[in-house]
Amino acid sequence: MLNWKIENRTKIWGPLLCLLIFNISGQINATELERGKYLTAAGGCMACHTALEKGATPYAGGHALKTPFGIFYTPNITPDVETGIGGWQKSEFLAALKQGIRPDGSHYFPAFPYPSYTQMTDEDALSIFAYLKSLDPVVRKNRDHDVSAPFSWRWLQWGWKLLFFSDKPYSPSQGATTEEQRGGYLTNALGHCAECHTPRNVLGGMVTDGAFSGVTKTDTIGEVPNITPDVKTGIGDWSLGDIVSFLETGMKPDFDDVQGNMEEVILYGTSKLTAEDRAAMAAYLKSLPAIQHKTSK
Repeated sequence: MLNWKIENRTKIWGPLLCLLIFNISGQINATELERGKYLTAAGGCMACHTALEKGATPYAGGHALKTPFGIFYTPNITPDVETGIGGWQKSEFLAALKQGIRPDGSHYFPAFPYPSYTQMTDEDALSIFAYLKSLDPVVRKNRDHDVSAPFSWRWLQWGWKLLFFSDKPYSPSQGATTEEQRGGYLTNALGHCAECHTPRNVLGGMVTDGAFSGVTKTDTIGEVPNITPDVKTGIGDWSLGDIVSFLETGMKPDFDDVQGNMEEVILYGTSKLTAEDRAAMAAYLKSLPAIQHKTSK
């Protein structure tokens, strides 16, 4: 009689328990993917890895990045095995994102912002990887860069790394508030804002003393504004609300809308963030040292 009760309880509760575990597992996976999707937006991945032509498939690469050294074309990061990252392992993705190392062991060019992504936590990086792997695979062969020698020689990048690459996690400034710490992580490790808004030397290394102070119109890539809180040449006269609104809508305090690459950054990136995270980024930018650097005539 006892055996009968145990056997029948197992028949009844066993499938229910499995169903419960399956549902919980599905919810966890869905939550993880949603987190990965959010971090992917914060990292600006879609803006850079989507070609500008009409009807281009998101994340399938082909976006042209103009630099003083030539034009770099972003790769396909959909999970296609042959032309994307479908065959990559977690360790390979971490090496690529945080070390600038390709699966074949060669170096990525620093047009790929791994010098900023290296500050990202492994947990966040792998959440992004999980989300990208969940996308539909797209067959799109990566386009060769339009860069002349010697700047096209990958093996030279090891020397560039010795000079300009620091493999360190994000470290907030001493005395930063909790909000500023969050904003600094979003701005530096994920949003990699310094990559575009910081002047570079003749070898393409960021001039750290001028971080976030912008790039002049005479530069090859064109003008990139000063986003330090300098009143005359930066965003010192912007309120926190102005910055938050700009990151959501692309509208400046003078009612002029954003142009150029920043339009995609906002459309696919910062506009997808929570109001709290946009406010954290605004607080961080306001906490930066003001640098007087006029980027336009």
